[in-house]
Amino acid sequence: MNRTRIALATGGALAALAFTGVVAVPAADDWWDSRHDEYGAYATGAAAKSDRASVPRWLPDDAGRIEYAMRTTGGDRALKATLPGPALPSACTPLPATTARPAPALAPSWFPADAPDRATVRCGLYYAYADGDTLYAWQDHRDWVADNTAHAPH
Repeated sequence: MNRTRIALATGGALAALAFTGVVAVPAADDWWDSRHDEYGAYATGAAAKSDRASVPRWLPDDAGRIEYAMRTTGGDRALKATLPGPALPSACTPLPATTARPAPALAPSWFPADAPDRATVRCGLYYAYADGDTLYAWQDHRDWVADNTAHAPH
């Protein structure tokens, strides 16, 4: 009888370890990697800018259906917005074809995976492009650091 109990206890412990290795560890790893990521959805650009100081000021107040993602530990950002018209925001300037376009560090489900290949403009520190009236834009942490270093008081 003791052998049966020992075998059952050992089997139960092994099953618990297997569960931890297969389910709990990957879930904890996903949480750890994204624990500093925050997301928001807003009806207008004005509402987004009012709620978060990190939303770019160049985003038109009357832009709609804003999706915003940010990493709280740096400058990584992702943005999707419906523009009020066919024109890009005035802060957006053409991006030379030879300019490297870093991949966005944030990859929310609403952000296209091929965004770096499609970027045509820079809007402030953001790489961006429009697909119809939908603007997709992202900011790279390294650009953010370089800009903050350049503008830091000495």
